[in-house]
Amino acid sequence: MKPIPFFISVARIFAIGALLAVGARAHAQTDPLPSWNDGPSKQAIVEFVQATTTQGNPKFVPPEARIATFDQDGTLWVSHPMYSQVMYCLERVPAVVKEKPELKNVEPFKTVLSGNREAMAKLPMKDLEKILAATLTGMSVETFNAEVKKWFETAKDPRWKRPYTELTYLPMQEVLKYLRTNGYKTYIVTGGGQDFVRVYSEQTYGIPPEQVVGTAGGTKYGYDKSGKPFLTKEPRLLLNDNNAGKPEGIHLMIGRRPYAAFGNSTGDRQMLEYTKAGDGARLAMLVLHDDAKREYAYGPAQGLPETKVGAFPQALYDLAKNQGWAVISMKNDWKRIFAFEQ
Repeated sequence: MKPIPFFISVARIFAIGALLAVGARAHAQTDPLPSWNDGPSKQAIVEFVQATTTQGNPKFVPPEARIATFDQDGTLWVSHPMYSQVMYCLERVPAVVKEKPELKNVEPFKTVLSGNREAMAKLPMKDLEKILAATLTGMSVETFNAEVKKWFETAKDPRWKRPYTELTYLPMQEVLKYLRTNGYKTYIVTGGGQDFVRVYSEQTYGIPPEQVVGTAGGTKYGYDKSGKPFLTKEPRLLLNDNNAGKPEGIHLMIGRRPYAAFGNSTGDRQMLEYTKAGDGARLAMLVLHDDAKREYAYGPAQGLPETKVGAFPQALYDLAKNQGWAVISMKNDWKRIFAFEQ
C-alpha cells in the first residue's frame, strides 16, 4: 500500500472536521424555539410556520403577505407593576416642573413630586392624562427621542435592577426571529405611545420604527430660528391603538391583515379576532402571566390575582378556548423567561 501524502491526510482531516462542524450547527438549529417546553403552544407555532412557508402546502402564504403582529407590554416584555412609559412620564415630572414652576403646587404634579407611590397609584385617569400630555408633548420630535433614549440608558426596573430593555421575554424573541427567518415581517402593535416605542424597538426587538403601530399623537410642522424645519409633538390624539383601535391601526399603517397575532390582555382581543377572521391558516396566541416566582401572576383568569395593568379576565380565556386561540402559560410553556436567567 502506498503511503498517503502528508498534505492529503491533513486535507482530509480538515474536511472531516468541517463536516462535523456543519453537522453540529445543523443539529443546533433543528429547534427554532429552544426556550420553549414541548407542548401544544410550541407545536402550534412550528406547525403554522411550516405550513404557511412550504411551497405546495394548501396553507402556503406568499412572502409579501406574511405579516405577524405583536402587542408589546406584557407580550414582549414585562409590564408590571407599571408600564415603562408611565414610569418614564412620572420620572419626567420634576424636569417639567423645573421648566414650568407654576405647576409645582398644582395636581397631579404636586402628588408626583411628593414621591408618595400609594397616592400616585390612586391618581384617576384624567390626572394621568395631564401628566402624559405634559411629558410627551410640547417639544420637537428630535428632543423627545433624545430624552427617551437618555432615560432608557439609566432607568432600571425596581425588581430586577436591570434596564427595561433587558426584560424582554426570551421565548418571544425566539418567535420574532423564527418568523423573520421564514419570511415574515414582524410588527409591534401597542397601546403604548408610537413615538416612545420607536426609540428602542429596533435595538431591542429587531423591529424598525416604521414597523411600530402605536397610540399616536399629532405633530405640527414649523421652522426654527435658522429656518430649519422640524415637527413639534402636540397634545392631540390621532389614534388610540388599543382594543378596536388595534385592527384600525393595522389597516391604517400596514394595509394587510396579519396571519399571526400575539397579545396578553383584553386590549388585544380585537386584534386577534381580526387576524383569525382572515382566510387560510391564521395563528392567534395570548400570553398568560401565571408564574409569580420567575415573573408575575395575574389574571384574573384561572383564579389568578386581579390586576389593573394588562388584565386577562376569565371571559377572555373562555373566548380564546372557544375560538381556537392558543393560551401560552409562562409557567408551563417557557423553560426560560429572560436571557439573563442561568
